Amino acid sequence: MSDASNGRGPRGLRGRVGAAVFARVAGPEGPANRARIHGAPGPRWFGPDRPIRRVHGDAAMFVGGLRALLLQSLHPLAMAAVAEHSGYRGDPWGRLHRTSTFLAVTTYGADADARAAVERVRRVHEHVRGTDAAGRTYRAGDPHLLTWVHIAEVESFLRCHQRYGAAPLDAAGCDAYIADTARVADALGAESPPRSRAELAEALARYRPELRAIPEARDTARFLLRDPPLPPAARPAYAALAAGAAATLPDWARSELGVPRRRVAQATVTPFATGAVVRTIRWAMAARPRE
Repeated sequence: MSDASNGRGPRGLRGRVGAAVFARVAGPEGPANRARIHGAPGPRWFGPDRPIRRVHGDAAMFVGGLRALLLQSLHPLAMAAVAEHSGYRGDPWGRLHRTSTFLAVTTYGADADARAAVERVRRVHEHVRGTDAAGRTYRAGDPHLLTWVHIAEVESFLRCHQRYGAAPLDAAGCDAYIADTARVADALGAESPPRSRAELAEALARYRPELRAIPEARDTARFLLRDPPLPPAARPAYAALAAGAAATLPDWARSELGVPRRRVAQATVTPFATGAVVRTIRWAMAARPRE
């Protein structure tokens, strides 16, 4: 029996699902970007044995990414910048494509490509500035805001990897992952990004007094958890990922965002639902064709 007929080949069910997921995350330029990222010659920021590659290459990132967006929204100035400048409602998939490409380039790409990706982001940040509803000014290039966005991502990616990843890290690996990500944060202009679990916990505690849900943050939570721009057939799987992301947030964060208790309870009582979807994505993505 051929691979295509038994569902394992690029044209079988597994390959079709993997290609569809990749297209949704990476966008129309995904295949060309992937070929360049993995095929370009030259040194990389991170070698093949580094924890950042394990974490960012696992399907648990689908849960971690949603959690990161929810957590990031709790800084009023960061949320104001996103609401005014990101176009996350009008073009949510475009934002996902850009973010996933940046993560892939800086994690796996050649040094020159990683540096170019960072410079593009820094140039965009120069134009993202304004005033929030309380009259406070913000700018995306502010090292303090950059650090918040970074630690919310790192804490979310690592927490969800440890819960849903195929190969969770040991204690030393967790610290090494945080140290790996600090290199990217430094390049973007963050201020003293954490390099260990202890430093990450301290950083989160320092930001806690600044965090609260402004109306735009609650709107974002509703958009991500209840009204995603997806066809009906994809919504059950997405709902399991979203429930898993919400369930791993701290209690105070869920309360601020107005996440319904029943949604969290479902993920707590039946965590296998989120895990099953993550495993299915992992299975499908492993079969996606290489260009």
